[in-house]
Amino acid sequence: MVANSSRSGIFEGAAAPDGDVLTMAEPATMIDVYWSFRSPYSWLAADRLAAIEARYGVKMAMRFVRPLALREDGFFKRNRPQWLPYLLKDVFREGQRLGVPVASPRPDPIVMDFNTGEVAKDQPYIHRLMDLGLAAELSAGRGLDLARALARPVWTGVEDWHQGEVLANAGAEAGFDVKALQAWADANRGTVDATIRRNEAAQMAHHWGVPLMVLNDEPFFGQDRLDSLEWRLQQAGDGQRQSQQQQGQQ
Repeated sequence: MVANSSRSGIFEGAAAPDGDVLTMAEPATMIDVYWSFRSPYSWLAADRLAAIEARYGVKMAMRFVRPLALREDGFFKRNRPQWLPYLLKDVFREGQRLGVPVASPRPDPIVMDFNTGEVAKDQPYIHRLMDLGLAAELSAGRGLDLARALARPVWTGVEDWHQGEVLANAGAEAGFDVKALQAWADANRGTVDATIRRNEAAQMAHHWGVPLMVLNDEPFFGQDRLDSLEWRLQQAGDGQRQSQQQQGQQ
């Protein structure tokens, strides 16, 4: 078995941290989440996505995409010199603000030379992470659980997270057999590759960055738009309750 696919509360409503249950209409509202293992902002959003999923009874459909470094040739060569220094300052600032631990990955999921912007052709780290994420989502609908589990060692500064049993242990804590996930990805290579292409094409209809959440064709780009996403879900919940009240009065 690849993973324990039971997700208590997703389709029925689940208790929020404060005890509230804000269940959406059945079947569960689907939110497409375009997410990258190389994005620190995706990591900063991960736990809050899970909290929103539980609080509102929605389903976060993880649409894993490759980093822009692989999707856009010369991406880092075209950026202004201020871009990377600002990004690093902002990521650590946001981590402090949100209480989310974050550190430079060791190694970077993308193999590249930051001095020249050259990206290596061989990318074993990100491809492995993508395989595992897609296998968890496609085989068990648990991509978010897997993303949270594996992104933690990557983005909290665990040395050599790509070696030994680091990822296996991280996955096991979330109920995954990482070796089985990799075997599933290898056995379903055509499906995995086609899903990546489909995810990336669908993402570009809305925005190019991650994390990108899409609810009813409305995009919310960036971890700093999760409050807006939650506000929209609250509106939908209010509308549902009003409709139920009106029906009960008839």
